[in-house]
Amino acid sequence: MRFKTFLVAAALVFGAVGAVGGAFAQGAGRPAPAAPASGLIDLNSASRDDLMSLDGIGEVRANAIIRARPFKAKTELVERRLIPESLYEKISDKVMARPVPGQPAQPPPRPGQPAPPKRS
Repeated sequence: MRFKTFLVAAALVFGAVGAVGGAFAQGAGRPAPAAPASGLIDLNSASRDDLMSLDGIGEVRANAIIRARPFKAKTELVERRLIPESLYEKISDKVMARPVPGQPAQPPPRPGQPAPPKRS
């Protein structure tokens, strides 16, 4: 009998927590969590229109991002001087750089050996 009482009490507690959590997610106390990874825009596969949906990314920058593909990390947007750091801070939580399928990962060069030539 105690186990049944425990289950009922647990259901009530978890139900209350879920209701309160839902209120917080709707903006009643803290901001909504960031979009899940599936909702992020992949820099390596996004269309020009998808890129242009980001604040501060117009047609020229979207085309430059597409020409600069593939990206190993989203930070390359700033490293390659495609966008300024201030803009990166605004969009970094909305983008990702998923690895391109079929591209082998290049191991770091061994000490004493020259690095392989970069492709352009």
